[in-house]
Amino acid sequence: MHEVDFQAEAPADFGTDVLSVPQGQMMDLQVRMESVHEGVLVTGTVSASAVGPCVRCLDDLDLPVNNRFQELFVWPDRAQHHREVDAEADEQDEHQIVDEKIDLEPVLRDAVLPSLPFQPVCRDDCPGLCSDCGARLEDDPDHHHELIDPRWAALEALAPLASPSGDVDNEEKRN
Repeated sequence: MHEVDFQAEAPADFGTDVLSVPQGQMMDLQVRMESVHEGVLVTGTVSASAVGPCVRCLDDLDLPVNNRFQELFVWPDRAQHHREVDAEADEQDEHQIVDEKIDLEPVLRDAVLPSLPFQPVCRDDCPGLCSDCGARLEDDPDHHHELIDPRWAALEALAPLASPSGDVDNEEKRN
């Protein structure tokens, strides 16, 4: 068994369309590698910061990412043996040791990406933006627009003809 703590740069496209760990940002990794009959069992944690906009108010977010992972990396000869024994074995589901090295990137992607929120918000009660004009509702909580039902909009043209008392203006009476 061998334990190692190190930092690695985040690869490109390490996240979703909304939230991601920026390329080149340093990620902290704590990794434990254990020799097993089939290969090397890798267990560890990854810590980083994902950035992106709040989907309600578009403010910048900086969310901590702390995830665990565990994966078996098999020796090439054992991988070949598995494919011979199990004809349905999927080569893509199997992580291999290549030239005495393991590639953690796909394992880290599988650990981090599904844990990122699909619609990240800066806080649970974020009011967001006005759907009509885009004003920040947090800055003006009483913000609203007088909206008229489109079915009644034609009557809006008649409003100037009526006096405050409900009577029609004198000029209208003459016509």
